Amino acid sequence: MSNKVVLAFSGGLDTSYCVKYLSREKSLEVHACLVNTGGFDDKQLLEVESRAKHLGVKTFTALDVQDEFYKKCVRFLIFGNVLKNNTYPLSVSAERVFQALAIANYAKKMEADYVAHGSTGAGNDQVRFDLIFQTICPEVEILTPIRDQKLSREQEIEFLKTHGVEIDWEKAKYSINQGLWGTSVGGAETLTSNQYLNEKAFPSQLNKDTPSEVEITFQKGEAVALNGESMKSVALIKALNRIASEYAIGRDIHVGDTIIGIKGRVGFEAAAPLILIKSHHALEKHVLTKWQLQLKEQPASWYGNLVHEGQFLEPALRDIEQFLLSGQRNVSGKVMVQLNPYRFHIIGIESPHDLMSSKFGSYGEMNKGWSGDDVKGFSKIFGNQGQIYYQVNKDEFGS
Repeated sequence: MSNKVVLAFSGGLDTSYCVKYLSREKSLEVHACLVNTGGFDDKQLLEVESRAKHLGVKTFTALDVQDEFYKKCVRFLIFGNVLKNNTYPLSVSAERVFQALAIANYAKKMEADYVAHGSTGAGNDQVRFDLIFQTICPEVEILTPIRDQKLSREQEIEFLKTHGVEIDWEKAKYSINQGLWGTSVGGAETLTSNQYLNEKAFPSQLNKDTPSEVEITFQKGEAVALNGESMKSVALIKALNRIASEYAIGRDIHVGDTIIGIKGRVGFEAAAPLILIKSHHALEKHVLTKWQLQLKEQPASWYGNLVHEGQFLEPALRDIEQFLLSGQRNVSGKVMVQLNPYRFHIIGIESPHDLMSSKFGSYGEMNKGWSGDDVKGFSKIFGNQGQIYYQVNKDEFGS
């Protein structure tokens, strides 16, 4: 047996602890692997690599899966207008699956005997990583130092200090995970039920107070242009996020049920995801029939729940993806959005598939495709069964 361990490394407190613990206490050869799902630019990657080598890793590797993450997951979250508990756009939960997949395949390539992650024993990430590792590389033993030792962040910091690594407690106070589909912020206030995150805990600060507008062009459900400029999807998401983050848009706290059965709170900032989901949904409300809109709600909710709980490899998700994709054939057009400090709203849409066409009538105003007598007859037939029920069961409703 070799002593190689592939560590899912981000450069934060937890994974920094794992490097020192696995190399010093367990005498393992640590191969750090960062999986970029959109949270790191070139400068940041160099900084993380430098930190990993300073901590004493044998090798450091960065894997870029942004395009794969968008194509195989993010676009379906948009198609389904997925917001967990009507709030959270699955910023971290969706990304963890693709990080775990990349780590598992890298561990196989390295012929490692161990794979490690820095999850605690109280959250969702431990399950997401374990599920993927057990499925993709079942022959590799999973190591989870922080979970196994039930460590607090203060204990991790003290351990690192004893090994010559200084940690800024103010920065370590929060666990921040940034990616293509948003940034999560956990710690301090989110550990309570009654406190909101400190303004400075969020990654973006308010820099603009003058309202502005953006125009998003969708083609078969996918955002393909921003303010008239054609872009690839990943680039568009980043560009929209840069613009909207200036207004500190997309902040909230998600309260949910963890996979392991306890309640949890996490703050997040997801300007581009929330704008895209709401814009896409607004366009759908114009171009889809009421039954198309209603039928997709349940499978979309299931899709979000399964992704959130790390079950991305469940075959049922491939079926839901095909269903969601089929409903996007007419979801094309432009959506105009106004940006304001801390909020945004949809101005309106333009689409050749808009079912709110004035040639059929204007809601509450004038009809052009039917007569008053047509509606009288329709109303009578439409309420026929209810009328019969009322006549048969008069006592149920009173005399």
